[in-house]
Amino acid sequence: MAQVFDRSSNALARASLVLSGLIVIALGVTLNSLQRSPWVTRQGQRPDQPVPFSHKHHVEGLGLQCQYCHVSVEKSSYAGIPPTKTCMNCHSQIWTNAQLLEPVRQSWATGASIQWIKVHDLPDFVYFNHEIHVNKGIGCASCHGRVDEMPLMYEQNSLQMEWCLNCHRNPAVNLRPASEIYNMAWAAPSSDKPVWCAPTGAAGPTAQQVGCVNSDPASNNPHVAQVSNPVGIPTGPGGVQGVASSPAIPMPLNYVKFTSQDELGHYLMKQYHIRTANELSSCEVCHR
Repeated sequence: MAQVFDRSSNALARASLVLSGLIVIALGVTLNSLQRSPWVTRQGQRPDQPVPFSHKHHVEGLGLQCQYCHVSVEKSSYAGIPPTKTCMNCHSQIWTNAQLLEPVRQSWATGASIQWIKVHDLPDFVYFNHEIHVNKGIGCASCHGRVDEMPLMYEQNSLQMEWCLNCHRNPAVNLRPASEIYNMAWAAPSSDKPVWCAPTGAAGPTAQQVGCVNSDPASNNPHVAQVSNPVGIPTGPGGVQGVASSPAIPMPLNYVKFTSQDELGHYLMKQYHIRTANELSSCEVCHR
């Protein structure tokens, strides 16, 4: 009886299996590269806005602070897009007839909002709280890049889950003093430019409970913190059960010198009471 398959069929079968495997691998690599590409993440893209607003002109040129336009950056889950009134605070006096600002004047006259295109747009299933990041020592430039050097706003980072997790696994690399959160040009400490930090005992957001300076405190006037008397000294009527509020006792700040971002970051993690890497990497942090 004649053979159904030729002797070369075995070789063809092996070759087809190898080729199928290569196709599957190539398809996986292609899809992985595609979902990380700017075509999906919109990283680096500059969308056409109703008004070509220049952060470089307003921040670097005019010296406006982030909070002037993004008023909810420290107290809300979102930074907020400024209302037309914020623009008109200045542009009712300057560039009043500029054609470039016609959409702003039209919005002010009609009360209709300017239809800005959101650049940093996270998926709806992601829970992101802007307030906690700012008040825990994350600077604007860590996520948004050097906004003060952007004539047109674009997305500096991919904002994908792996990018967020890289920071959550080691937040120390991005933590900075509260006084430097809005400083776009802030650089990490080094042996040539050290940073000195100390707890202040102040109330308020966690990041403001640590004071940092760029010059040796020992060579300047002593920095003094005001802390409450822990035992409560009776000072007469007016306090609870005849004890007045505790008087403030001046105490010198105990500054610690840092010459690297790793040292400073881990110090601030402890002072800011930031959770461990395992806790920060939990899915419940973003997905609720």
